[in-house]
Amino acid sequence: MAPRSFWKGYLKLSLVTCPVAMAPATTDNEKVKFRTLNRKTGNRVISQYVDGVTGKAVDEDDEVKGYERGEDEYVMLEEDEIDAVGLESTRTIDIEMFVPRDSIDWIWYDKPHYLTPDDPVGEEAFSVIRDAMEATGRVGISRLVMYRRERAVMLEPRGKGIILWTLRYGDEVRSRDEYFGDTKNGKPESKMMALVKTLIDERTKPWDPKMVDDPVQDRLLEIIAAKKKGKKRPPKPKVEAEKPSNVINIMDALRKSIASEGKKKS
Repeated sequence: MAPRSFWKGYLKLSLVTCPVAMAPATTDNEKVKFRTLNRKTGNRVISQYVDGVTGKAVDEDDEVKGYERGEDEYVMLEEDEIDAVGLESTRTIDIEMFVPRDSIDWIWYDKPHYLTPDDPVGEEAFSVIRDAMEATGRVGISRLVMYRRERAVMLEPRGKGIILWTLRYGDEVRSRDEYFGDTKNGKPESKMMALVKTLIDERTKPWDPKMVDDPVQDRLLEIIAAKKKGKKRPPKPKVEAEKPSNVINIMDALRKSIASEGKKKS
């Protein structure tokens, strides 16, 4: 059963409007989550804000956001002042522009959401916007208040629906030149390239979601299940990863790698 949508509003392109619903495309509900407990009593430990100078607990009504402008100097902002800065409408995805699909680097992608039509009458309008983006290789760019902040969002056609990606802010993405600028750009020898391509071909498999399973979580669940039954199962000792040796001759290393791949298959 599909999870309930957490947002409902309208998708708008010029004078074309249709009701839509949105739900997160990812979830962390299946993750093993822990609570901090008092070992002596077994009771939960509750966190509480305290005044950094007096050490006294602060009532929730007295908590306020502060922007640090100097050492121990802050500008206080009330919740209604912060909310007033956002868009007037938080319920309309007005597509302001389109850009080529491959022009937005993956590093700008933040969180994916499934966008679907929310009314049978609006399905035709939704479908024509989706299919037109697909046919032209374009994605839509809009702005929307999500997670209490105004964000740029990208609308990408996918199958019968649209994936709405929140995009990272400009000051969140570091320039790749700061890291890759000094990397040499010399072309490798063609023989080396041929051998590496052979290795890639040997290890190529169809994508499977099991490739991103979490073995650590599986082991944690085993320990939790054992403890429920009253068993004490000590965690397995960590095995130190073998340090790779320095490659002296790349061609020899590649040939040996291909030979070992062949032995695995035989």
